[in-house]
Amino acid sequence: MDAGQTPTRLTIEGELFEVVANPERPGQYDFAWLSGPNKGYGFSTARSDGGAMSEREMEASIRNFLAQVDPETGHIE
Repeated sequence: MDAGQTPTRLTIEGELFEVVANPERPGQYDFAWLSGPNKGYGFSTARSDGGAMSEREMEASIRNFLAQVDPETGHIE
């Protein structure tokens, strides 16, 4: 995904995320949890080499995030 591309929407484990590349920081991506219980909640991640993240890498990042979320609060505790 290049910085100039439109957001990518991914559904992982029944949850919908929108992924946007940060045009000011190559290799950084912001993940908005659209179906989550807390409006505006999500996370950011970056590749250390500043390269583009593949869809497979995005999916792995989302799975890692979801594994850390407390199902009671919808937040990482």
